[in-house]
Amino acid sequence: MQNPFSAINFLTSVPSPTMAPADNGAEVAFAGRSNAGKSSALNAITGRRALARTSKTPGRTQHLVFFALDEHIRLVDLPGYGYAKVPDHVRKKWGQAMADYLQSRQSLQGLVLLMDIRHPLTDFDQQMLDWCQHANMPVHILLTKADKLKRGPAQNTLLKLRKTLAEYPTVSLQLFSALKKQGIEEARSVLMQWLAMEDTQ
Repeated sequence: MQNPFSAINFLTSVPSPTMAPADNGAEVAFAGRSNAGKSSALNAITGRRALARTSKTPGRTQHLVFFALDEHIRLVDLPGYGYAKVPDHVRKKWGQAMADYLQSRQSLQGLVLLMDIRHPLTDFDQQMLDWCQHANMPVHILLTKADKLKRGPAQNTLLKLRKTLAEYPTVSLQLFSALKKQGIEEARSVLMQWLAMEDTQ
């Protein structure tokens, strides 16, 4: 399958949703706990190795980072939540910016929620899922770093989580590994559906 996101480029990075690009067209946001592998997933899905900056230090993404495929379609990297090596007041500011963005953005079509497969469904993840369900926002969960577990335990975690989240009708989930290129086509397919892009398969 041809990569439909290969032409995506950095658009802008803003500290507040009030400074975001015009709220038209369609966009999908990527959210997750600090160090869950958001930047790596964005790079793998778009096929652009250095599109999003990766770091071993949690909390590297401190702004809302917008990437544009064209004037109508965008992907958004949200600040990592939870543990991050930053002062409390900075972390609270990120949280507020993210909440404002999720609640006010009309062009937002869905949320990709990244969870480290070894530590899924943290309190923050649960809060995010509850908010999205309340807002009727579709969520697709990437269980990242799936290569860190053997196939059996990884599948067990996926099935267990699927059962736990059965009460969330707008939530889907999959295994994902940026390192092993696992689950990339499946993730792209979800994004294309949300963004109303033609499937090139």
